[in-house]
Amino acid sequence: MLFSLSFFFSPVSSSLSSFCQLQGQFLLNGMHKPGDVVLGGLFEVHYSSVFPELSFTSEPQQPRCQGFDILGFRHAQTMAFAIDEINRNSNLLPNVTLGYSLYDNCATLGVGFRASLSLASGREEQFLLDKTCLGSPPVLGIVGDSSSTCSIAISSVLGLYKMPMVSYFATCSCLSDRQRFPSFFRTIPSDAFQVRAMLQILKRFGWTWAGLLVSDDDYGLHAARSFQTDLAQSGGGCLAYSEVLPWGDDPTEQRRIVNVMRKSTARVVIVFAHESNMIHLMEEVIKQNVTGLQWMASEAWTAATVLQTPRLMPYLGGTLGIAIRRGEIPGLRDFLLRIRPDNDPNNSYGNSMVSNFWEYTFQCRFAPPPAGWVNAGGALCTGQEDLGSVEISILDMSDLRPEYNVYKAVYALAYALDNMLQCVPGRGPFSRHSCATLQRLEPWQLVYYLEKVNFTTAFGDQVSFDENGDSLPIYDVMNWLWLPDGSTKVQSVGVVKKSASTGEELMLDEDRIFWNFESKKPPRSVCSNRCPPGTRMARRKGEPVCCFDCIPCSEGKISNETDSMECTSCPEDFWSSHQRDHCVPKRTEFLSYHEPLGICLTTASLLGTLICTIVLGIFTYHRITPMVRANNSELSFLLLLSLKLCFLCSLLFIGHPRLWTCQLRHAAFGISFVLCVSCILVKTMVVLAVFKASKPGGGASLKWFGAVQQRGTVLALTSIQAAICTAWLVSSSPAPHKNTQYHNDKIVYECVVGSTVGFAVLLGYIGLLAIVSFLLAFLARNLPDNFNEAKLITFSMLIFCAVWVAFIPAYVNSPGKYADAVEVFAILASSFGLLVALFGPKCYIILLRPERNTKKAIMGRGTTKT
Repeated sequence: MLFSLSFFFSPVSSSLSSFCQLQGQFLLNGMHKPGDVVLGGLFEVHYSSVFPELSFTSEPQQPRCQGFDILGFRHAQTMAFAIDEINRNSNLLPNVTLGYSLYDNCATLGVGFRASLSLASGREEQFLLDKTCLGSPPVLGIVGDSSSTCSIAISSVLGLYKMPMVSYFATCSCLSDRQRFPSFFRTIPSDAFQVRAMLQILKRFGWTWAGLLVSDDDYGLHAARSFQTDLAQSGGGCLAYSEVLPWGDDPTEQRRIVNVMRKSTARVVIVFAHESNMIHLMEEVIKQNVTGLQWMASEAWTAATVLQTPRLMPYLGGTLGIAIRRGEIPGLRDFLLRIRPDNDPNNSYGNSMVSNFWEYTFQCRFAPPPAGWVNAGGALCTGQEDLGSVEISILDMSDLRPEYNVYKAVYALAYALDNMLQCVPGRGPFSRHSCATLQRLEPWQLVYYLEKVNFTTAFGDQVSFDENGDSLPIYDVMNWLWLPDGSTKVQSVGVVKKSASTGEELMLDEDRIFWNFESKKPPRSVCSNRCPPGTRMARRKGEPVCCFDCIPCSEGKISNETDSMECTSCPEDFWSSHQRDHCVPKRTEFLSYHEPLGICLTTASLLGTLICTIVLGIFTYHRITPMVRANNSELSFLLLLSLKLCFLCSLLFIGHPRLWTCQLRHAAFGISFVLCVSCILVKTMVVLAVFKASKPGGGASLKWFGAVQQRGTVLALTSIQAAICTAWLVSSSPAPHKNTQYHNDKIVYECVVGSTVGFAVLLGYIGLLAIVSFLLAFLARNLPDNFNEAKLITFSMLIFCAVWVAFIPAYVNSPGKYADAVEVFAILASSFGLLVALFGPKCYIILLRPERNTKKAIMGRGTTKT
């Protein structure tokens, strides 16, 4: 390390001078205290540095630090206080005195880098002890830096020599890379955790559409990268825009960025930047009067008092921010009140932090004035001014946040050093189980113990480091409260932390949050409203995934969750509800007894059965009359019975289809109608036989159509149909079936015929008998009325055939229950046709014209016609 720094030193030849000096070096602004072990510190005591223009034609002038940062000075004093407290603690590092060497980095990488090298090498001009150019011993560890950019550069070099560096304010997640930064530690959580904390807040309030603004440095760019990655992995939202804030005052770029914010529909703006970036940005926000935004602040500007002004609060009021954990440091205020320039042994050099603080606080200057550090003019400082007589922010102990991290960083180094010095020889972690000694301490030995440090502060927070050098993360969630009197208050409304047992956890008191909106409620910040149940998300082409349209689910599909990507199909027996948010059982449809159509058909069937019964009663009561006896009473009774069965079998087609009703309905229908048509056919044949027997030589024909032959013929014809039905039922039986083809939203219960051939043969056989009966009756239509009723049979068969011819196309083209209704209607129509045509005239004569129901009348009527 000493060789790498040799370019800083240019000893003058001993033959020309008897003393050693450094040429043209920048005098670092610092504060020092000797000790057995020295800890270094890097703090931002000034806002910036002004470097002279280099012409290389004359000796360069020294750069100047400007803009005294009183809070940065308090950070440095906190380290001095912590070391003083440790030295007074007999339980921690007994018999060892800690010293410190603190430097101002002037918020500039070059200055901070040079200060760190001075700390690491122990070579700095104001610390030269003798003419041999030997300086104070190098420090064992450094607390700092506050900037991520500076920490990256410094730790990259110090890591080569394994010198521990514990930062209190550098949050860049890139510093968790142990390969690049093997000796870097920090007591502030990395931006990776801060990003996850912000994502939890976004999720808590349902903000899925936000803008992101970051500073143009390692802090902002790494935060942007981490935020975008975690946001994509979580799937909890999208960025409406992502902009990099320029350094300095760039009106054109600021105008463009604010114009993007104004036009965007995102109501939430997340900012990872420094307060200097925000100052320039807010000037343009005020010019364009961009209100109605919910700001979310990173820890870098959450507590920035320069932004908490009445002029900016109409825009920044209600800001939610992630802040460093607030702590309490008892005794710090009293320590600060004891600050005196004459107590600082380095004050004579003119570059003391204390001198700068004194001049800033009391608006005075020491004589001679330190060139370049304060402006000329003002009263002379005596060094005896009373700090208690002025109101300065450095004495406000109510919001110690970075100071608390400095305090923990110093104690972490102290505990690690204490553990190292308690090592028992022969049981040490180093080669041959050796231990480190106070006389031969090496920084890399301290790194080993720093990785294992674990203690709890007086405030109750646990301090330890993980394998990446990051501390156990914890943040306060802050809210900018705009009070009615125009004043501002930044209040804590929650905590986000990570523990080994519960993981990451957000605790938020929403009732305490001030919302800078008329509704006094959290704003909505979404690209598209959430899709309710019954719809699905359809992403818009070329836009982020958070921008989508809600498309209603199609029929038969549902979505029962909010923001469903797809609609799911309902099970076979279910259908989507009207809202498409759940499945409901499909409506069932069959020819029911309770619907009007079923009631009408049932009534007609029972009416036909009743009429058949009445006619049967009339014929039975008048069975000895000539009208009944002349019309073959036995076949008439059998025909009436078959017609009654035809009417009753139609009831099997009404009601919920069952296996037995499906099997029985067609068999009963086919057999009943064959029985009916067989009786008519036999009656027709008997009429023809009687007429033939009435002619000379035709008497022999009647013996073939006696009562036995008539019964046998009817039985034989009916048995054929019974055999057809039996074969049909055995081979391919009709069965109930849930048909979903007719309608998507309902189930049609029907009986499938099983075998179309069987059904066709059954109908074809009935049709064959009907056609034969019709033809025979048509041939006998002009026979004398005394011997036949051929005209009535002809008319009845004409009706029967017409009904069933019309039935076939109507049945084929009628879906579901209407096919059953058509078949029932055909059964009833043909049955009523046969009943009325065959028995209507006879009942008319029997009941209304009894004078014609005599043998004489019947014979006379026949004789006259003959």
